[in-house]
Amino acid sequence: MAQASTQVDVVVIGGGASGLMCAMAAGRRGRRVLVLDSSNKIGKKILMSGGGRCNFSNYTVEPEHFISENAHFCVSALSRYTQWDFIALVEKHGIAYHERRHGQLFCDDSAKAILAMLVSECEAVGVKIRTKAQVTKISANDSGFALSIGDERIRCQSLVVATGGLSIPTLGASGFGYDIARQFGHEVLPTRAGLVPMTFSDGMKAVTERLSGIALDTVVSTQRDAPSFQENLLFTHRGISGPSVIQASNYWQLGERISIDLLPGSPWGAMCLSDWLIAQKKAQSKVLLRTLLTPFLVKALVLELQMLLWPAEAEKPMADWPDAALKRVAEALTQWTLLPSGTEGYRTAEVTLGGVATDEISSRTLESQLQQGLYFVGEVLDVTGWLGGYNFQWAWASGHAAGQCV
Repeated sequence: MAQASTQVDVVVIGGGASGLMCAMAAGRRGRRVLVLDSSNKIGKKILMSGGGRCNFSNYTVEPEHFISENAHFCVSALSRYTQWDFIALVEKHGIAYHERRHGQLFCDDSAKAILAMLVSECEAVGVKIRTKAQVTKISANDSGFALSIGDERIRCQSLVVATGGLSIPTLGASGFGYDIARQFGHEVLPTRAGLVPMTFSDGMKAVTERLSGIALDTVVSTQRDAPSFQENLLFTHRGISGPSVIQASNYWQLGERISIDLLPGSPWGAMCLSDWLIAQKKAQSKVLLRTLLTPFLVKALVLELQMLLWPAEAEKPMADWPDAALKRVAEALTQWTLLPSGTEGYRTAEVTLGGVATDEISSRTLESQLQQGLYFVGEVLDVTGWLGGYNFQWAWASGHAAGQCV
């Protein structure tokens, strides 16, 4: 029995954000495009993102919002398809959206609107989309590529790898894109979970369990030369989460400590915490330190901190505290140093750090410099954005850049 054969101009492996954007852009140029997704449904990460409302972009997108071995790689694509271009597409489809903290843009209603928009745009230019399509073999020839899906053979001139990373395997994430890269001689940089909660295995685990569900504004810093992030921190049964922790996780390495400012923004005005505590020693001499701090921190947290940082002085009135001891407590509260044992891993990570090295990928076209007609877009590449819509903007921009050339 003859093997079934299909001929198209472009095959896009992966029906996520970057793959659909690439397919749409290529279809607009009149290219015959086929999107193949191994899952039973396309766009699963789009649908779950932003708590189901899809943080689709950000009003401020700069290269410093992205992490890569080559910090300049993302500049070309991001400058040629900007957040304003995607916002215009959203508005064209009448999707209501709003801005949250730090310029983050979310749908007013459901992330389903973003996926429906992309599918509609693809359908309008004749893009074909197939699910449950597991590619088992890829080979290159003089006219392009041949792909095997079961007994079917698919031939194309251009092949786009938009398979994403390893994060959230329950949504179908796999390392298939990395396998394709290696097949054609590309280096794949070590990968790890990014934008992910941190965990503890020592005594801090019991502390976070007792504080589970409590959130507060903090500044979280890592040991390395990296940005600090002021956002909410959330205590969980396993450790700490929340935007400040998740952002910092992109820069944290196993074995490193993190520093947390539990009282950012000087709620007592221009004074630093140590000076304020020393002033309170005179103004409220009979008060306990925990009583002074409770208006600024949740009582349960203050009691845990008391056990960790000043157990011997727990019942000591302020008048009996040496100034040096108050300064030490102030430093501990504004630079609370913790040693995470790890992260929750790919199971809950929003992105994958590392991936296909960009050294042998064109930053303008996203085409391989080792194999003509082969393109890599989105998260499969060694480009990772901050929390806040940046990874979607990279998906739109890189997909669009490749779609102009495939």
